[in-house]
Formats: sequence, C-alpha cells, structure tokens
Amino acid sequence: MTALASPTTVRPWGTGRLAPYPTTIPLPHASVSIDPDTQLGTFLDHAGRVVEMGKHGTSTGTETTTSTSSDGQSGNDQGSDQGSDTD
Repeated sequence: MTALASPTTVRPWGTGRLAPYPTTIPLPHASVSIDPDTQLGTFLDHAGRVVEMGKHGTSTGTETTTSTSSDGQSGNDQGSDQGSDTD
C-alpha cells in the first residue's frame, strides 16, 4: 500500500495584484437630478448650488459582421470588425 501525498496549497495568481482602496474624499451633495437637455446628472449641495463631481470619460463601440462565400450559399467565411472611440 502506498501513502498519498498531501495536497499543495497554491496561491491564486490574482491575490498578488490586490491592494487597498485609495483614500476617498466624500463630496457634500444633498441631491442629484437629471438635466433634461443634456441627460447628465446634476449634483446639488444643501444650498442648491451645483457641486462639481469631476470629469469622466465617455466611450462608444461598434461591431459589424461580414459574411462571404464563393457561391453565395452556406459555408460562409465569417469575420467581424470592431471599433471604439474614447474621449
């Protein structure tokens, strides 16, 4: 009879990438509403003044698919194109 080897504990690869969250500063806002013209959130303080919440980037993405074959039937060679824009 042979003895079984005890299992080895392996540290997950992602745990070496962990770090504490950075310190945050709470911004005093009392309410948030949506501007009907821009569809953006407006943060107001207790006196009704706009509170600047910082700038955030925007991005859009598109994807198109293509399909080709020599005889126009099934068995197509398929591909896709992707694009993105970031502000």
